[in-house]
Amino acid sequence: MEGEEHLSSSVCKDIPNLLSSFVDTFVDFSVSGLFLPPPPPSPVPLPTRLPSPQRLVAIGDLHGDLEKSKQALRLAGLIDAADRYIGGSATVVQVGDVLDRGDEELKILYFLEKLKREAARSGGRIITMHGNHEIMNVEGDFRFATKSGVEEFRAWWEWFRVGNEIKSLCHGLEKPNDPMRGVPSSFRGVRKEFHDGFRARVAALRPNGPIAKRFLSQNVTVLVVGDSIFVHGGLLPQHTSYGLEKINEEVRDWVKGSTGHFSPDYCRTADGLVWVRKFSRGNEQECDCSALEHVLATVPGAKRMVMGHTIQEVGINSVCDDRAIRIDVGLSKGCGDGLPEVLEISGKSGLKILTANPLYQNKGNAATVDVGKEQGLGLLLGEHGGPRQVEVQA
Repeated sequence: MEGEEHLSSSVCKDIPNLLSSFVDTFVDFSVSGLFLPPPPPSPVPLPTRLPSPQRLVAIGDLHGDLEKSKQALRLAGLIDAADRYIGGSATVVQVGDVLDRGDEELKILYFLEKLKREAARSGGRIITMHGNHEIMNVEGDFRFATKSGVEEFRAWWEWFRVGNEIKSLCHGLEKPNDPMRGVPSSFRGVRKEFHDGFRARVAALRPNGPIAKRFLSQNVTVLVVGDSIFVHGGLLPQHTSYGLEKINEEVRDWVKGSTGHFSPDYCRTADGLVWVRKFSRGNEQECDCSALEHVLATVPGAKRMVMGHTIQEVGINSVCDDRAIRIDVGLSKGCGDGLPEVLEISGKSGLKILTANPLYQNKGNAATVDVGKEQGLGLLLGEHGGPRQVEVQA
């Protein structure tokens, strides 16, 4: 009898936490349509430097286009027809700009979170990075948000508010913080019908906001995997001398609300590492290869820089003897509606582009195009010295 009373008391003590978990699951499903797998126990911040995996996949800017994002992931063999992770032990790096220009930003954040958890169970790893649009949104700059994107956040707030109200009725749970505290009720220059959506977007994405803290605080700003540096815009000598680990730590602290409203200067200026276009704009003659060489020399073992940010109308390509790899193909319907392409890096086959471009498709089967004379290079595009694509596979 005494044991039964103890068990009953123990179960009762667990009820508030069980209710909280149920409410969170209900809200997540209502917002995203997904049931997220359990998170890994005691997650630790991602390190700035990782060893080379057997397979490394890099994906460019997604900009709120969920379906095209899934197409890119399928192209890389990372998800199946039912959207489940099947990439095994691969390491996947998405170089930022999930937000803005598209209508399903939250759905992509949730979907990537689902894949992160599924990949972890398979020995794989999915890493998301900050782009300039993540930085802008955390600062409250919504110039590139779409009408449907604003509405998506308004709908999120309705569900999130209901969840908090349910939790506040449960004895034994702390009263949830009000994310709307201090958020303006109106915005100059914004039509009245969008004020609720803007308020929700501010509340969700500002430093320590529920969405910023939950999803964006997991992002890195610069990452070294094996001999590849990943960054949204580009690294300059002042960034490497400042310290890559220090940059990641400071930006993460800012997103979590520890250091005020504005991001560090190296994320905000024209030379900020999420804004630089020094290595991603134009052809070989327009790229400062000597500056790139200098930056790579300051990062031990680095052979190349992989970046997004600047749409490459010719698809994924390289300049500076394959040391600058540009992977933003403008796949979102909101900014180019380009054909999905992803970059694969492996120790055995080097650099390879996986593409949906029908030019490289052979009766529906995967085909490899190798017409370049230099090892690791494929199709030559444009005039001599122009951007080049590495080995291409449909």
